[in-house]
Amino acid sequence: MKIAVTYDNGNIFQHFGKTEFFKVYEVNDNQVVSSEVIGSNGSGHGALADLLAGQSIDVLICGGIGGGAQDALQAADIEVCSGAQGDTDQAVEAYLKGELVSSGVNCDHHHEDGHSCGGHEDGHTCGNCGGGCGSAPALTGRNVGKTCRTHYKGTFNDGTQFDSSYDRGEPLEFVCGAGQMIRGFDAAVADMEVGQEIDIHLMPEEAYGMPNPNAILTLEIAQLPGSEDLEVGQQAYLTNQYGQPFPVKVTAKDEKMITLDANHEMAGKELNFHIELVEVK
Repeated sequence: MKIAVTYDNGNIFQHFGKTEFFKVYEVNDNQVVSSEVIGSNGSGHGALADLLAGQSIDVLICGGIGGGAQDALQAADIEVCSGAQGDTDQAVEAYLKGELVSSGVNCDHHHEDGHSCGGHEDGHTCGNCGGGCGSAPALTGRNVGKTCRTHYKGTFNDGTQFDSSYDRGEPLEFVCGAGQMIRGFDAAVADMEVGQEIDIHLMPEEAYGMPNPNAILTLEIAQLPGSEDLEVGQQAYLTNQYGQPFPVKVTAKDEKMITLDANHEMAGKELNFHIELVEVK
C-alpha cells in the first residue's frame, strides 16, 4: 500500500489544490518501510489526482479539500482522509492504527469571503461529514478550471435571504470545478456566459447534504471543561485529536450532560440562488 500526504516542511499542507509536495509512504504489513518527498508537478485537483494515480497511491491524507478534488480522487480509486493537521509521520502512524478520522469534504462552501465550511459567521471551520460521503461525476462546461467572478443572492424557500454578494458590493471569485463551492452552485456556473443571470433551486444533496446523526455528540459536562457555562442554542468549538477546531451548537443540556450538534447549519435545507456571471478569466 502507498500513502501520500500533502507536505510542507514536515507538516501536513492544508490546501490540497495548492500543495507543492507530497510525502509518499510505502507500507507493508501495516508498517512503513520507506518514504520519499515528491513534487506535485501540476496544480488543480485533476492534475494532482492524475499524479497520485500515476504513483499508484492508495490513500491520501490531507488538510482541506473540496468536493471537486475528492470526486477526482475517488474516480482514481484513492481513499481520502481529510481534516488532518500536524506532523506527516504521526498522521500516517495514526492512520495505520485506525485512529485518523476523515472530516470528508471540508472546503465545500458556496462562498469564501472569510466563511468556511462550518457556517456563515467568520472563523467557522468544518463540521464532519465522515468518510464515504459519496462521489459525483466530474463537472463539465466552458468555465470549468477557470477563475469566475459572480454576484449572487441566496434565499430559503420562504424568501428569507441568508447571503448576498450584492450587499457586500464585491463579486465572489472562485475557480469553477475546483471544489471551492457547493456542488450545485459550481454546476450552475460551469456553462454560463458572462453577463448571464440565472435562478437555481438546490436540494440538500446538491448543497450541504443531510444532517448526519453521528455528528450529534452527548457528553458529560464534567469531562468538557467550560461546557458548564454554555446555554442551549449557543455555539462553541471543539477540537479533534490533531488540534483542529470545529463548531458545534448546544441543542440540549441538563445538570450532568450536554448535547452538541456538529452538523453544518445548512444541512438538510433547500437553497435558492440568483447568480450573475460577471467575469471569467
